[in-house]
Amino acid sequence: MGVHKEILRSMEDGTLEFGDYTSTHKGKLDNFEFEGDIYKVKTFHDVTKLEKNGMFVYESVPGSTVTGYHATATEVNFQVSSFEDIQITLELEPNQEYEIIVNEHSAGAMLTNVSGKLTVGVELNPGEVASVLVKKG
Repeated sequence: MGVHKEILRSMEDGTLEFGDYTSTHKGKLDNFEFEGDIYKVKTFHDVTKLEKNGMFVYESVPGSTVTGYHATATEVNFQVSSFEDIQITLELEPNQEYEIIVNEHSAGAMLTNVSGKLTVGVELNPGEVASVLVKKG
């Protein structure tokens, strides 16, 4: 997966691509309309954040580049790359169990907290791509 120059874009397959972990300068894009929702992204080397309609959706530390991002009521899936291991936090349904699958291997089930946040660690080498699937249990 190559790092793209646009920090947020919609794809013909109905997915989103966002983030640029290679940038040393903070990038930000507001008011990006996609399927009737308004998205905002902030990204650079240290962190990547995505919001939908003013609500938290995704954050990675350090920054990441995400492709194929697609979320439904029961699952979130995407491919992610970065220059090292990352910690990803997703906003999901509060107090629910989700199965985490990274590169087609189950990482087990996790329970979201009362605010719906779920944090997952993903091991990555520079330029490596990991596939992440989070399914409601």
